[in-house]
Amino acid sequence: MIAVITGDIINSREGKSLDWLESLKNALNRYGNSSEDWEVYRGDSFQLKTNIESSLEACLYIKACIKQFSALDVRLAIGIGNSKGPIGKITEEQGDAFYRSGECFENLKSDHLAVNTGDEQQDIILNLMLDLGLLTFNAWSSVDSVTLKVILEHPGYTQKQIAELLKKSPSTLSFTLQKAGYKEIQSLLKYYKSIMLKQ
Repeated sequence: MIAVITGDIINSREGKSLDWLESLKNALNRYGNSSEDWEVYRGDSFQLKTNIESSLEACLYIKACIKQFSALDVRLAIGIGNSKGPIGKITEEQGDAFYRSGECFENLKSDHLAVNTGDEQQDIILNLMLDLGLLTFNAWSSVDSVTLKVILEHPGYTQKQIAELLKKSPSTLSFTLQKAGYKEIQSLLKYYKSIMLKQ
């Protein structure tokens, strides 16, 4: 079982493409290898193949990397399933994970994040949770996004260590994390991983 994330950048023409594109590629590299596991195409669209347990974290990390640039955002669709076809180049692979990711992406409309696991009842619950989470995620400021990006990059660090990295006071960091919903994000990621481990 794998996860395939299909996404595109919202308002991609608003920012300097070299800035956000480099940030996007660095984010994709964190969860896979270029050409084998991810590809950017049509300028502002991309696809990433990764493990199912970290697929939601990957989406939130990508979102934080993109939303650090004002006016930009990202739409993301996760498909969970099998892969078949030639392994080694993501554009040539097929399978349920790819079909579900593509279908999920086509159905996003005004939503910014959704998942298709192939289990309709499970998807209803997960997507309701994501919809509620997006009320906060979509409101992340550049400062919120940079802070979340750094804390996701250093999962073993204490808040004091994160504050030192960001050159912020602990109280400022605590306020930013509260505003960005970090405690709830941790709970959401923990629940999501527990569901994916049962797949």
